[in-house]
Amino acid sequence: MIPYERRMQLLQALEENDFMSTEQLVHALEGVSESTVRRDLKVLSDEGQILLMRGGASRVRGSSQDTPVDSKLILNTEAKERIAKCAADLVQDGEVIYIDAGTTPLKMARYLCDKRITIVTTNVLIFQELAGAKAECIIIGGSVNVNMGSVMGDLTVSTLENMFFDRAFLGITGFSTKAGFSTPDFKESRKKQVVKQNSRHTYILVDSSKVGVTTMCKVFKLDEVEVITEKETELLKECGNYLIAR
Repeated sequence: MIPYERRMQLLQALEENDFMSTEQLVHALEGVSESTVRRDLKVLSDEGQILLMRGGASRVRGSSQDTPVDSKLILNTEAKERIAKCAADLVQDGEVIYIDAGTTPLKMARYLCDKRITIVTTNVLIFQELAGAKAECIIIGGSVNVNMGSVMGDLTVSTLENMFFDRAFLGITGFSTKAGFSTPDFKESRKKQVVKQNSRHTYILVDSSKVGVTTMCKVFKLDEVEVITEKETELLKECGNYLIAR
């Protein structure tokens, strides 16, 4: 197993547990030595993705930094697939929709290929998912944040201010009672706000691992947008308007 694969497996294990001991993490990787696991944990800690603790590690839940998009692609995949399919089922032929950056909005693409729609997006990873699709795809220009797989900035916002959508599907980094829906980047926050202003219907696509996570920039209050997620939680009930992906 190459180092990247090991570290992604460690992140997946820590995503599902608040804390895991080093022994538990060694067992989770099967056949990997404790010294190798400790080295991988040190790398993940240096990247700001985990917090090293006495005897083990925990996942960083709130931060001014976002998890790299290549790491997110392998986290909570089952939940994200359910959410993405549920969201795609809302889209009707003839609509113009916006698909945001983020791995859950990205997963919508495969369920939209047979629909005659127009997709506007700032998700730089979407093209490989739309091969052979009936949908027309328009990608908005701007500055590329490689870490987030997102196009953003003044050019992006000025373009989006003059576009209007039937539905917008947005990703988010976390949501909490105090911070509402939040993201680590101000430019990303502004982009989402503009899209919502110009959309008939706006949905936040978020799995339950984001519950209680607070990052630097507030995007929306909890009751401002409809949420599509895979599991009902007490915090979700505060949103008031949500759809559970079955």
